Amino acid sequence: MPHRFDPTILREYDIRGIVGKTLFPADAHAIGRAFAATLAAAGGTHVAVGYDGRLTSPEMEAALVHGLSDGGADVTRIGRGPTPMLYFAAATLPVQGGIMVTGSHNPPDHNGFKFVFGGKAFYGEAIQKLGRTAEAIGAPDRPRGKVEQHSVFDDYVARIARDYDGKRALTVAWDCGNGATGDVVTRLTQTLPGRHTLINNVIDGTFPAHHPDPTVAENLVQLQEAVIAGRCDLGIAFDGDGDRIGVVDAKGRIFWGDQLMVVLARDVLANHPGAPIIADVKASQTLFDEIARLGGKPIMSESGHSLIKTRLAATGAPLAGEMSGHIFFADRYYGFDDAIYVAVRLLGILGRADKSLADMHDELPKVVNTPELRIECDEARKFKIVEEVRERLRRQSAEMDETDGVRVRTPEGWWLLRASNTQAVLVVRAEAASEDGLARVKQQVNAELAPSGIALPD
Repeated sequence: MPHRFDPTILREYDIRGIVGKTLFPADAHAIGRAFAATLAAAGGTHVAVGYDGRLTSPEMEAALVHGLSDGGADVTRIGRGPTPMLYFAAATLPVQGGIMVTGSHNPPDHNGFKFVFGGKAFYGEAIQKLGRTAEAIGAPDRPRGKVEQHSVFDDYVARIARDYDGKRALTVAWDCGNGATGDVVTRLTQTLPGRHTLINNVIDGTFPAHHPDPTVAENLVQLQEAVIAGRCDLGIAFDGDGDRIGVVDAKGRIFWGDQLMVVLARDVLANHPGAPIIADVKASQTLFDEIARLGGKPIMSESGHSLIKTRLAATGAPLAGEMSGHIFFADRYYGFDDAIYVAVRLLGILGRADKSLADMHDELPKVVNTPELRIECDEARKFKIVEEVRERLRRQSAEMDETDGVRVRTPEGWWLLRASNTQAVLVVRAEAASEDGLARVKQQVNAELAPSGIALPD
């Protein structure tokens, strides 16, 4: 029967809501029926389904599977695990689509759905169309699809472990954040050389230790302490569903996403000279400069894991990444964002290097930058503000990239203004060679924002 979703849950890259307030099992069932109809229209019949460790995920997964089957789709249930394990299933099993029940890095009362369709990212207008399909769908008119259980856990762990190519054993601390990576990382580290300390590897959807988002410094404190106490070479953390990575070096210093991309790009370009490497508009200029210095072709992309995944496939780039810790290897892998795989590739690099990760951190160009500064802004207004600023900058003949919002070069550095695709906020980031230079860049940002009636947060 027709079903209408709360409009707030149909996001740019996924479907996501607060369970019991904006998201219910009935929504999961309707998503299943609508996705089955979408798949059938493209000639597909078979879907893989997985779910994360949230307390509400088993019920949501069951309702989703029921809806898919009601819609005539055959379903392979792969069980509980990280989102990349579902992507792996979609890439290796005879299916035409995949759905992951996951709240990603959001609070415990949130949940949602990520999709794969025909081996490609499923986002944007495709998600909006899924909502319209659910509203228009009638009574089931196809035979119920078959449902089977099929674990890919062992194959997935073995596939990740296969690409470890280090020559030297390392001492590593791992923080799974009580998220969906726990079981995989526990098994994986038993196959890797070196000494491994695991914390928060028991999957617990209440996230008792800390919030599972490695892009927030306070969520890495426990890992930093474990690295120092264990005299580890590095520490590795994951978000709630395992598609984003966080890294700290032996001194407990955070390697942000763009800094980590420098290390990974050096290794990839050694094997793929001249290759394109993709990073999002929020990444440091030092990353783009380093890719060019190494003979690669730096490509600046819009932010958003689905957009970068699509750009990766279109360009044939072997590597892509974004500040948020989504990193994509097409070199020797499938091109989706898999933080556990990224961890293994990083360990391989360090296990072959004559320098430590801390040494590599010391060698990075010294710049100062802001974190993502978020300015609350009405959903209907945020894109208009970006356009207003863009027009003012054009009249000034500013040196500007318009890939995603506006990224402006200045004598001191650069700054970015973009509208979030997932929240009612404007995002600003700025970088310079010194604290004084950064202050001047931020003054310029405020000067450009002021005519639109907004300002940077303190």
